[in-house]
Amino acid sequence: MNTKVFAYDTTLRDGSQAQGISFSVEDKLKIVRKLDELGIAYIEAGNPGSNPKDLEFFRRLGELNLKHAKITGFGSTCKVGANPAEDAQLASLLGANTPAVAIFGKTWDYHATAILRTTLDENLRMIRETIAFLKGKGKEVIFDAEHFFDGYKSNPDYALQALAAAVEGGADNLALCDTNGGSFPDEIFAITRTVVERFPGVSVGIHCHNDCELAVANSVRAVQAGATQVQGTINGIGERCGNANLCAIIPNLQLKLGFDVIPAANMATLTPMARFVSEVANMEHNDKAAYVGGDAFAHKGGMHVDAVNKNPVSYEHITPDTVGNARKILMSEVAGRATILGKINEVDPALTKDSAETKAIIERLKELEHEGYQFESAESSFELLVRKMLGKFTPSFELKEFKVMVNEPSLNGVNSSAMIKIHVGGEDEITAAEGDGPVNALDRALRRALDRFYPELREMKLTDYKVRVLDSTQASAAKVRVLIESADAGSSWTTIGVSTDVIDASWRALVDAVEYKLARSRQG
Repeated sequence: MNTKVFAYDTTLRDGSQAQGISFSVEDKLKIVRKLDELGIAYIEAGNPGSNPKDLEFFRRLGELNLKHAKITGFGSTCKVGANPAEDAQLASLLGANTPAVAIFGKTWDYHATAILRTTLDENLRMIRETIAFLKGKGKEVIFDAEHFFDGYKSNPDYALQALAAAVEGGADNLALCDTNGGSFPDEIFAITRTVVERFPGVSVGIHCHNDCELAVANSVRAVQAGATQVQGTINGIGERCGNANLCAIIPNLQLKLGFDVIPAANMATLTPMARFVSEVANMEHNDKAAYVGGDAFAHKGGMHVDAVNKNPVSYEHITPDTVGNARKILMSEVAGRATILGKINEVDPALTKDSAETKAIIERLKELEHEGYQFESAESSFELLVRKMLGKFTPSFELKEFKVMVNEPSLNGVNSSAMIKIHVGGEDEITAAEGDGPVNALDRALRRALDRFYPELREMKLTDYKVRVLDSTQASAAKVRVLIESADAGSSWTTIGVSTDVIDASWRALVDAVEYKLARSRQG
């Protein structure tokens, strides 16, 4: 069995069609570099004839010195009745000067007649002649057999004729597309196996969409049926329900089934890669994602944690660092004394589970969780709590008072101002600042007040802010939980605040964020 499978990434083309995602030229160049570093074999970079941004992107691709990836342009067969040599979009595709091109064509008879509104024979000509034209220009050609599985189920003879036309034109790869995402793994396996056997001299690829939450499973089954190229996107982003997620497909194939997809040493960069794309796409990273999610190796229940501490294989199917992720033991009232003790021992290694201090911290943890705190997502606040209860915490400043004003309508994105008075370094400091919202104004005012005392805060930034109402039946009197994620050049941390006042809850989380940063700075 051929164990080499080529990973084909279409994040920059299919992935960019997801709602809310728009990559700049610089974004695309950054992602290409990261994909190449991961070891992706093909990067479908977009359609060079579709818009000026893609034209500039393809022009600037020459700046990159790629080690693994083959850049691939994307386009369609020539127009109905047209000569490929006179087709403008094919000319743009050639102008992009990529070593490989992907051409999509209709393989479902319904689409040929009802959507293209042409004859079945003309559709076959368009496929054959377009691919032959591009092969004549020295290109490696991947034929994206659009709607192939629906087409095969509707009219298998014609779907296979469309593939045969691509092969006659010289296609290097037949990428079978489950474009509507409605097929099941057994169908994918059987049909892919048929294609592999029908065209033994041509490599077969798979391109699945996730409309039935089966894109990863379908992709894996296609490879098991003989496909040697697997298409998808980082984090599964894409139109409608998304594309097949390469962040799950790659480790499933390589770590579980023994296929060679990316260099083994690069597997540990998978999680950082996934988080990087989420950041560039300005989307929240999916913590529930297999392999690369923040919760993929997170343990909370006491019995689970106890078992993992004894032997991780009890509740982990792989070692987290294999894919660049990390195990998390979550802090909560159900986590178990041994788990909490592990966190306490990071502050004071001398304490045991029977120490009075340990029991007091556990009781306080339960009280706070009853009030609405959840420390599993804010372990930095929990560490500060432990330090305070053990007498190992010295406040960096003391709040005297703050005032916040909100003005609407906003002016140039600024609608709030904050005045703050703190005691720091043996003196009172009073500052004010404006911001986009009251929390932003408070953050700016606090930083301004602390700047000359703690210049290291300049490298800290707030990266995420979340508010959740804890009891909606209480309407405006309900408690809210605020989580603030902060980061510097070396790491990120999350802190929490709970109150019936969203500004007060935000202030508590903000103070913890600053204090945690300063505590780490003092520790060196």
